[in-house]
Amino acid sequence: MPKFKQGALCVLIAAAFAGTAVAAPCNGPTGSAPTIVPDAPLTLTMALMQIRHASPDVRRAALETRASAAEADQAGRRLNPSIGLEIENFSGTGPLNGFDQTETTLAIEQTFQLGGKRAKRERAARARAALADAECRVILRETELEAALLYHDLIAATELAALARESADLAVSLAETVAKRVEAGAAAPPERSRAEADAAALKAAALAADAEIDQRRYELAALWGSSTPVFAPPRAILSDESEILSKTRGLDEHPALAAAKAGATARDAEQDAARAAGIPDVTVSAGVRQFEETGDNALLVGVTVPIPLFDRNRDAARAAGYRADAERISAVAVEARLRSQQQAAAARVRAAEARLTLLEQEALPAARSAYDASVEGYAAGRFDLTSTLDTRKGLIEAGVSVIDARRTLNADLMRLKSLIGAAPFNGDFQ
Repeated sequence: MPKFKQGALCVLIAAAFAGTAVAAPCNGPTGSAPTIVPDAPLTLTMALMQIRHASPDVRRAALETRASAAEADQAGRRLNPSIGLEIENFSGTGPLNGFDQTETTLAIEQTFQLGGKRAKRERAARARAALADAECRVILRETELEAALLYHDLIAATELAALARESADLAVSLAETVAKRVEAGAAAPPERSRAEADAAALKAAALAADAEIDQRRYELAALWGSSTPVFAPPRAILSDESEILSKTRGLDEHPALAAAKAGATARDAEQDAARAAGIPDVTVSAGVRQFEETGDNALLVGVTVPIPLFDRNRDAARAAGYRADAERISAVAVEARLRSQQQAAAARVRAAEARLTLLEQEALPAARSAYDASVEGYAAGRFDLTSTLDTRKGLIEAGVSVIDARRTLNADLMRLKSLIGAAPFNGDFQ
C-alpha cells in the first residue's frame, strides 16, 4: 500500500474511533471487536477497544458476572409446592385383605419462608452479582493498563530500532572517513579494521532492535487473544498532559475500591440472610381423604413448624459478620493504598517530565554537537579515532536515554490515568 494511502487510511480510522464512548463489557454483550486494518499503524484507542471486546480474561470475567446475575434470579424464586398421594389399609390380613378398607389421601403441601428469607437471599445474591461485576471491571482496568504500557513499550522499541539504524549509518559513514585517511596514509590500517568492526556491530544491534519490535507486537496482540499481530508498529504522538496533574480526583469510581466496597456489601447481605435462615419456616398442607368402605370423603389440613431447639444458624450469622468486618477493613486499606499510589504516580510524572526536558533540550544537543565536532576534527587529523568513537557512544547513549525517559513518562502517565479514571481508561476514547 502506498505510504500516502496508508497514512490517509490511518487518519480515517482514527477519526472513526475518536470521541466514541464504549460501555464496559462486564454488564452485557458489546458485540464483536472492531477489525484492525492489516499493516496499519496501531493506535492506543484500537488496542484498548480490542481489549474491551476480545480479551479472554475480560470475557471470562464478564461471563462470570452474567452467571452471578442468573444465580441472583434463581435465588429470588419461590419454593415449589409438593403434591402427595397416599393409599392405606390394603392387601393386609383379615378385614384389610384387598381394597375394601382402603383409605386414599391426596394432599398438596407448601412451605412458607418466614423472616424475609427469600428477599434477603435474593439481596445477598444480587450483592454477589454486583461484586462479580466490580471484579470484572478490576480485571478490565488492569488489562487495559497492561495494554497501554505494552503499547508505549512498542513505541519505544520502534524508536530504539530507528536509533540503532541511525547509529549504524553513522558508523558506516565514519568507517568510510577512516578508510579515506588510511588510503591517504594519514591513519594506520588497524583503525580501518576497528571502524569496520564497530559498524558491523551496530548493524547487528539494529537487527536485534527490529526483532524486539516483533516481540512487543506479539506480546500486545496476545492480550486480546490473537496469535498473529496484523498491525504495524504505532507512531509516537506527542501530547501535552501537564494539566492532568492539576486535577484532583476522588477514588470512589476506581474499580478496585468499588470491588472492595461491593465485597463489604455482599458480606452484610449474607449476614442478613444467615440471620433470617435461623427463623423456622411454616409448612401448610391441605387435602382430601376417601374412605373406600363407606364411600365418604373428608378434608384434612396440617401445619408443620420445626422447633429451633439445637440449630438457629447463629454461628453462620456470626461468621458472616466477621467476614463483613474484614471486607470493610479491606475497603479502607484499598482506598488508602490507591490514594498513596495516586500521589506517588503524580510525583513520578513530574520527575519524568523534568528528566525528559533536560535530556531533550540539553544532553542530546550537546552530545550531537560533540560528535559532529569530533568527526570533523578526526577527518582533519586533529582528533584520534578513540575520541571520535567515544563521542559517538555518548551520542547513542543520550538518544537511548531520551527514548527511555519518554517511555517512562508515558508509562507513569498511563498509571496515573488508570488510578484517577481519566481517558482512555474511562471508556471515552478521544
